[in-house]
Amino acid sequence: MGSSSNPAHKAGVPRTGLVWGINRGHPTNRRVLAPRPVSKKAVASERVKAVRSVIREVAGFAPYERRAMELIRNSKDKRARKFIKRRIGTIGRAKRKMEILTGVIAEQRRAGH
Repeated sequence: MGSSSNPAHKAGVPRTGLVWGINRGHPTNRRVLAPRPVSKKAVASERVKAVRSVIREVAGFAPYERRAMELIRNSKDKRARKFIKRRIGTIGRAKRKMEILTGVIAEQRRAGH
């Protein structure tokens, strides 16, 4: 078994140096590791945000997005979510797309279009 099966060691509780007991084992210090690059995954940089906004400005919305926005405007949110889910695959992606489109509609209302 050894000391690795003891959850108290992972919690940072100091070991006693004894051979028996809940905190058994040689006293050691936890290493502080640098953050790994994978922890920055899926965080868009300023450059990527700018490029995506320019593309959205030039290309506009896909036909399914326009139809979904129309459904949202007519307060058919559930129908819109189901429609988007059919088009892009998963309910999680559909919810995220719904948030984006709802934000766009709110922005258009504020701008007065």
